[in-house]
Amino acid sequence: MILPAHYVAKKPIIRELIDYDQFCGVTPPEAESTEAADWEMTVTDLKAKLDRGEPLTIIDVRDPHEWQICNLETYGSKLIPLGQFAARMSELNSEDDIVVHCKMGGRSADAYRMLQQAGFKRIKNLKGGITAWADQVDPTVPKY
Repeated sequence: MILPAHYVAKKPIIRELIDYDQFCGVTPPEAESTEAADWEMTVTDLKAKLDRGEPLTIIDVRDPHEWQICNLETYGSKLIPLGQFAARMSELNSEDDIVVHCKMGGRSADAYRMLQQAGFKRIKNLKGGITAWADQVDPTVPKY
């Protein structure tokens, strides 16, 4: 069967890659004209701080079934799923240095914003999440 020309779909031409972070909604929180790097920490920076024994509170905002696949519990990470985060923020001390993370950084960016709005100042989002940790720090960490 031959369709008339106006029924034939044209294939789109991809001319450039999209900004994945922007497409997925992983954008830096509104800040007082600071650079995006001010709100994030790389996995290599986190590992260096942990190796130096710097006190950090690491909060994993993934769901419990994700935590069971892989986690940073050996570094003291605590699980507070994003769906429970607002109700459980009182468990955190605003004087602590807090690093929030998830699988790739999107959900933890939401947790970062919640903490920021609650007046927490010493917070960082782990750039790339546990996936970046597996890629750059510990390749034995399972990826999903």
